Amino acid sequence: MSGKLSIVVVEEDRDRAIGIVNALMDSGDHEVHVIGSPIGLARKIAAFAPDVVLIDIDNPTRDMLEELTLASGPLDRPVAMFVSGDSEGLAQTAVEAGVSAYVVNGLNPDRVKPVIDTAIARFRMFRQMRTELAETRRALEERKVIDRAKGLLMKAKGIDEDAAYALLRKTAMDQGRRVAEVAEALVTASGLLR
Repeated sequence: MSGKLSIVVVEEDRDRAIGIVNALMDSGDHEVHVIGSPIGLARKIAAFAPDVVLIDIDNPTRDMLEELTLASGPLDRPVAMFVSGDSEGLAQTAVEAGVSAYVVNGLNPDRVKPVIDTAIARFRMFRQMRTELAETRRALEERKVIDRAKGLLMKAKGIDEDAAYALLRKTAMDQGRRVAEVAEALVTASGLLR
């Protein structure tokens, strides 16, 4: 963990919360907030807008994981969850909810720093993958629109594919727009003319 992090700790037991806060403070200069009850968790987490959420709970419920998902916290920040025992299928549900680190057998203060470091690294990796996937989908959609526009130009002007693309590119440069934007306008206009 580098730099000062804002960390929310969800822990019902006061003594354990103090132990976790102390372990976090020993691992670096962090701003730590404690939430003592999982009721209204989404709203409470949103109010603090932390960099990392650390949840220590004996037996998380599916409702708690659902609320965590609704808070969209796992999509916005790393979440590390420490549980006492492994409930059937709960680890899978936690990962699907966006939990970055799911540790069974409870929280040991000595493990707080490496688990949070792992949760942050895993969160960053998945965020990068989501970004790359979104960019790839956008590029694929743009490619489809450009291909449709090229087809329309080829049919309307009786030109080959290279000439159609050159025309799209020239029009885009003349108008100071991207080729995909010009292609989208052409496809939309052709739909109106039908």
